[in-house]
Amino acid sequence: MFSRHSSTRAFALLAFAASAGVLGSALLSQYWGGLLPCELCLAERWPWTAAILISLIGALFGPRLAPSFLALSLALVFAAGAALAAYHVGVEHHWLAGPTACTAGTATPTSLAALKKEIMGQQGVRCDIPAWSLFGISLAGWNLLASLAMMGFSLAFLGSRRRRRRWR
Repeated sequence: MFSRHSSTRAFALLAFAASAGVLGSALLSQYWGGLLPCELCLAERWPWTAAILISLIGALFGPRLAPSFLALSLALVFAAGAALAAYHVGVEHHWLAGPTACTAGTATPTSLAALKKEIMGQQGVRCDIPAWSLFGISLAGWNLLASLAMMGFSLAFLGSRRRRRRWR
């Protein structure tokens, strides 16, 4: 079986690899695939960046870092990522109102000046229209699934550490 330190390091490295893979895929889809991110897409990248940093610290300082602290920190970051992604999915399905800068306005402009103001206030990429989907799931939906999976992985590691301590 693994020692406490090697299992913490392995957990951190797996979290690092998954987080780097998700963020790397988003960046590849933008720079190589030509999918421009909306305002919410950019916000959804921050939890993955934080997870990369936290898991890298966990991999480097695993023996000196409390495994429970590492797992709980990552679980909270992934929960925040899941919340952002869920909000974005809600905006895409028009269940929730999105940021005014990247969603369609509901009121029709009454003058040319109002139309110009609305157009100038809009971003080039709208948050309420999915730019890409696979099997009917948008990138925000895949991000939600990945965030939930990583949160579950972090909580499972946290639970395994607690069970292991209880049986000693």
